[in-house]
Amino acid sequence: MFNPSLPAEPDKLGYSIAYLAENGPISRSEIYEAMKRGELKAKKYGRRTIVTPGAWNDFLASLPDYRAVAA
Repeated sequence: MFNPSLPAEPDKLGYSIAYLAENGPISRSEIYEAMKRGELKAKKYGRRTIVTPGAWNDFLASLPDYRAVAA
């Protein structure tokens, strides 16, 4: 099972947006929205957008904790 807070491949230095969307809990459009809001840091190499494992882990750690609402 994929654990989004840890790199799926420890030797990877960066992830493409497509890889994160296919393997993570967040869609491609939500990833780009998080980048626009400055919540997720990314790097550019030509036309390619790269998210480092550290930036991905920091983004996920910054999300609010789930809190159950009493019914």
